[in-house]
Amino acid sequence: MARRQDPFDVDITPELIVRAYRAGIFPMAEDATDEDIFWVSPEMRGIIPLDGFHLSTSLRKAIRKTGFTVKVDSDFAATIEGCATVGQDRDNTWINRTIRSVYGELFRRGVAHTVEVWDGRDLVGGLYGLAIGGAFFGESMFHRRTNASKMAMAHLVDRLNAGGYVLLDTQFVTDHLASLGGTEIPREDYEERLAEALQHKGDWWAWDRANL
Repeated sequence: MARRQDPFDVDITPELIVRAYRAGIFPMAEDATDEDIFWVSPEMRGIIPLDGFHLSTSLRKAIRKTGFTVKVDSDFAATIEGCATVGQDRDNTWINRTIRSVYGELFRRGVAHTVEVWDGRDLVGGLYGLAIGGAFFGESMFHRRTNASKMAMAHLVDRLNAGGYVLLDTQFVTDHLASLGGTEIPREDYEERLAEALQHKGDWWAWDRANL
């Protein structure tokens, strides 16, 4: 079971969110209409080892044939909207107005980032999360075309490896993430990995410089 607390009677600020992640805790809401959030620290934490990401050769070929384009940090609002939209990925959402607002501010401060998959002018998949130290905390992902979210995750892993990150936190492990190499580790092991990751300083833009 995750550790859950009642909503704090304090302002949910970007600074509070960052402190929470550094302590191994993250926020969620019951649903999009609930203005409050609660804090979660799962007993089993989801991660994708950055040397253990799995994307088959056939799937990589299929993705290349789509003609999709990957962008980063170009449209945070559309990406979080995609993640919060009920559809084929989910039948409800924990992304409420409070989370949209505070993560939007974190994006403006360069802490939150997106990986977006575009088909021409259409956003067809993507993900967002926070980069703190040498850790990336994946928040949510979505797809509107086959393999779009897998393409976003593949690019994220490449970018994190290029930037010297050492931890990719997925919070939980779904069947989709498990197929990509996601696994669960006990909270105590996660906290040790997190402490180590926070001693590093990842470079989100290293991939771009290397691929000019």
